[in-house]
Amino acid sequence: MKRLTTLLAGTLLTLPLSAPNAAPAKTDSAVLAGGCFWGMEWVFEHVKGVKSVVSGYAGGSAADANYDKVSSESTGHAEAVKITYDPAQISYAKLLQIYFTVAHNPTEVNRQGPDVGTSYRSAIFPQNPDQEKFARAYINHLNAAHVWKQPIATRIEHGGFYPAEAYHQHFAEEHPYFPYIVFNDRPKLSSLRQKFPALYKG
Repeated sequence: MKRLTTLLAGTLLTLPLSAPNAAPAKTDSAVLAGGCFWGMEWVFEHVKGVKSVVSGYAGGSAADANYDKVSSESTGHAEAVKITYDPAQISYAKLLQIYFTVAHNPTEVNRQGPDVGTSYRSAIFPQNPDQEKFARAYINHLNAAHVWKQPIATRIEHGGFYPAEAYHQHFAEEHPYFPYIVFNDRPKLSSLRQKFPALYKG
């Protein structure tokens, strides 16, 4: 783990390319999928510079973007979060670093922890060409550095984002002692606080 932190904090963050320049905008957005959206949402809600996080379904069609249909694993959606952030406070590169280091395991294929299925896949849905270029380069550098024993399973995909039902929004924040949250997501929050203390907000 020390090697992982060193690589992500050093070599991989001095990539021979610049992060997307979003300075003119007051806010920007990122859509990331990495398993159950409860935990993903909870992690990014505690990152400084993030203004809001919405749980939802990325890819697929609007007509099938509901929990029952997505759970059938036949709609093509991925559980995802839409992160609205202030690029003057946090960069897209830093969001990806948190995504790959804390929010989920990027080497698992069509699953995340106890959840199995294509809706739990690891995927980035770029919101503009600069994000796509940067995300692809980031994944290439992670693989080249052999940070993990297995290759990165994270895919670059395109498609719409559809907010999930109201009862899914801020679920972990409102139910921090729900057994699933305690066992699967609370450790992620602890990891965020430990690895990124300057970015953690309580």
